[in-house]
Amino acid sequence: MLLNNTIIALTIFGLIAIGLAIGYFLKFRLSQKRLESSEHLAVRIIDEAKKEAETIKKEAVLQTKENLLRLKGDFEKETRETKQDLDNLERRIRSKEESLDKRIDTLSQRESGIEGREKALLSKESQINEKHEKLNRLIEEQQNKLEQIAGITSEEAKELLTQSMEASAKRDAAILIRKIEEDAKRDADKKSREIIAYAVQRYAGDYVAENTVSVVNLPSDEMKGRIIGREGRNIRAIEAATGIDLIVDDTPEAVVLSSFDPIRREVAKISLERLITDGRIHPGRIEDIVKKVRLEVDNIIKETGERVSFDVGVHDIHPEIINLLGSLKYRTSFSQNVLQHSIDVAHLTGMMAAELKMNIKEAKRAGLLHDIGKAVDHKIEGTHAAIGADYAKRFGESPRIVQAIAAHHDDSRTNTLLGVLVQAADTLSAARPGARREMLETYVKRLEELENIANSFSGVEKCYAIQAGREIRILVGSEKISDNDAVMLCKDIVHKIESELTYPGQIKVTVIRETRVSDFAK
Repeated sequence: MLLNNTIIALTIFGLIAIGLAIGYFLKFRLSQKRLESSEHLAVRIIDEAKKEAETIKKEAVLQTKENLLRLKGDFEKETRETKQDLDNLERRIRSKEESLDKRIDTLSQRESGIEGREKALLSKESQINEKHEKLNRLIEEQQNKLEQIAGITSEEAKELLTQSMEASAKRDAAILIRKIEEDAKRDADKKSREIIAYAVQRYAGDYVAENTVSVVNLPSDEMKGRIIGREGRNIRAIEAATGIDLIVDDTPEAVVLSSFDPIRREVAKISLERLITDGRIHPGRIEDIVKKVRLEVDNIIKETGERVSFDVGVHDIHPEIINLLGSLKYRTSFSQNVLQHSIDVAHLTGMMAAELKMNIKEAKRAGLLHDIGKAVDHKIEGTHAAIGADYAKRFGESPRIVQAIAAHHDDSRTNTLLGVLVQAADTLSAARPGARREMLETYVKRLEELENIANSFSGVEKCYAIQAGREIRILVGSEKISDNDAVMLCKDIVHKIESELTYPGQIKVTVIRETRVSDFAK
């Protein structure tokens, strides 16, 4: 049994070995056939590629030949066109050369003619000079004879004639001026409005000097260190919260707040004063105080605007205009408070409107609002008159009010009567004595120059500058100056003051001539 199993196992093993040998042989033959077919395919592909490459090469050669032929044709065509252009240019040059030769011949002929004329003119000029010399000699001889007959020289005669003509012209001018003024007075009822309106106009330059700093007093110099804070944190917090520049320098017991915005300066000043009084200075406390003070200042601005409009008698003003009006409380111009100036202008405009039988409320409204542009002119480009007119128009003011605000610094005759009144009131408020600070030396010097100008004219006996330099009164001798001469003297002094002096507002010139007759009863 064991032998049979062994024989069977060997038989099966032998069959498996034979199968494996047959499988390997068949796989080897199949691989050889595949390799042979792959080699045949590769050879065929290479042959086809060679044939295709030859075809492409032939096509490329043909294409190149065609391109060469086309380029050759284009080049020959361009060459022919260039040659034709050159031929045309050569013909034009030849024609221009011919015309130039003709012009040169013509110019040569003209030059020869001009030379001949020059010679003729020179000869004529010499003849004329000889005649002039003869004429001058004759005139000189006649002049000498006339001087001998008259007993005076020609220069003296000219001076006498000039003086006579000047005196005659002055008398005629004075008579004419007096006649015109008398006619104007007789016709005053018809032309009073126009005369008053244009008489009060003057030039007002657009110069505005603003106070841009505020000073806060300190209890001691030690407070400066607390205001600055550790590594400058307190001063940075104040500047960030208020939008101003805080200057801490060597000034004893004081710091300076600098900003073009007067409201920001006021908020910063009040806030800093409260922080100094409280003593607790740190970033958190600074922000709280600034917020509270800003609300308080806004309320003060609103209340101030409402109070001023009520006091002046101008109602129904837009709230934004009220705020602008109230903010003028913190604005100055030439050291004059702009809000107080606006109130003065409103009252003056109302008074003049009453005299001219105009609308008084409208005049006061225009006068009160004429400078509202100064509340924001540091934030917006342009003149304060244009800015104020734009805000007034935006918030519903009438066109007449808007025009009066826009033109209150305009000297043209296209201005309306209301605009002229506002301009005159603005001038009066700014020019009245004490309205604006001046240096004492400048003030005294202006008075001296004013009196010196008046004394420089002949016939003036005494002169006095009065009304803080707003008026000068001149006394003249009645025996030297006539009534007509007094009129001319006043005009001459006015012209000289306008040309030589610089002054705010206007100066009234009064020439006084009187005749006194005295006698005694015995």
